[in-house]
Amino acid sequence: MTDKIELLAPAGSIEKMEFAFLYGADAVYFGGKNYSLRANAKNFSLEEMKEAVLFAHSRNKKVYVTVNIVFHNEDLIGLEDYLKYLSEIKVDAIITSDVAVMSLIKEKNIDLEIHISTQASILNHEAAKFYKSLGATRVVLAREASEQDIKRIKEETGLEIECFIHGAMCTSISGRCVLSNYCTNRDSNRGGCAQICRWTFDYIKDDKKVTEEPFSMTPKDLNMVSNIQKMLDVGVNSFKIEGRMRSIYYVSTVILAYRRLIDRILNKTLTEEYSNYILNVLNRVANRDSAPQFFNCLPGMKEQYYLGREELSNQDFLGLVLDYEDGIATIEERNSFKIGDEVQAIGPNHETYSFKIENIIDEEGNELDVARHPQMIIKVKVPFKLEKNDMIRAKVFDFSPKV
Repeated sequence: MTDKIELLAPAGSIEKMEFAFLYGADAVYFGGKNYSLRANAKNFSLEEMKEAVLFAHSRNKKVYVTVNIVFHNEDLIGLEDYLKYLSEIKVDAIITSDVAVMSLIKEKNIDLEIHISTQASILNHEAAKFYKSLGATRVVLAREASEQDIKRIKEETGLEIECFIHGAMCTSISGRCVLSNYCTNRDSNRGGCAQICRWTFDYIKDDKKVTEEPFSMTPKDLNMVSNIQKMLDVGVNSFKIEGRMRSIYYVSTVILAYRRLIDRILNKTLTEEYSNYILNVLNRVANRDSAPQFFNCLPGMKEQYYLGREELSNQDFLGLVLDYEDGIATIEERNSFKIGDEVQAIGPNHETYSFKIENIIDEEGNELDVARHPQMIIKVKVPFKLEKNDMIRAKVFDFSPKV
């Protein structure tokens, strides 16, 4: 088992980065306005990236910047200046898969650590050795890597190994998909994926529908809760969560779940009851089913949404704690709740508390029966101390484990 363990979180904005660190991430990754595969995320301006690095380093955390599009000739314009800027603000590494980027860093002697993106689809040790020869210090393995693939690559290369443990999968190998290009004229390998695999299709032959029900090509999300110990054993250094487009509630909940799971594994205090609790939390916070996918074996029908799926909007996130004083929490509402509702308070520094809403008071001091306006500032009585940026959610489980 490696002794250098990193929980790596997505950061689609400055706010999401701050919550990621607060809820237990050791490092974050994000993209700039250019060269990133999440063009529809808010992404970071040059000044925001500088601010993010200063914020992270002041807390002994790390920042990795994605430079992971598939580069066309015109994309190379301005790349040298961009890489030099990332070096100047002292980002901890860039994530890339294009040898043009690596070549430019070497040729211009730009001081940047290189992590090889999952877009490189690394599934064998010889490929990893090749990227190591180009200066890479870490490889983000393809999501299709098995337990034995990971073990062999680690043993043969000595490179740092980063693997995805949670989030969306792609129907094409490691994201190398052109469905968006054909169907929507959006280049998925330059940040424009329209998630065509999640659409539903009819199978038509000779102008007649062959199937009664529509089908889709999308896999279920990745969930590696049951395999974290095995990943530690084969030498994974960095455990990566997907989700730069996700909400602060999703990011915070998933990070906190894996943070406590990994810590319990390392401290040898993990119980089956707690592991099941984490699974329930993660299944609840997402609106899609999940599976371990390729780690244990080749995925089959159970890991795929061939016959469509049902995605439900999650309304569990009720409010964000802004302040707490003398038994009263000031909350920014996110979803509706009412007097008498059973709710829970979660946070990075305390156990999961359950309590009943006894009163709701608005900013003018009026008593309400229902909080029904998102971002409304309200006060509620809470029978235990909370902290700023704790979260109030609907009560989803009776089991509330200790921190």
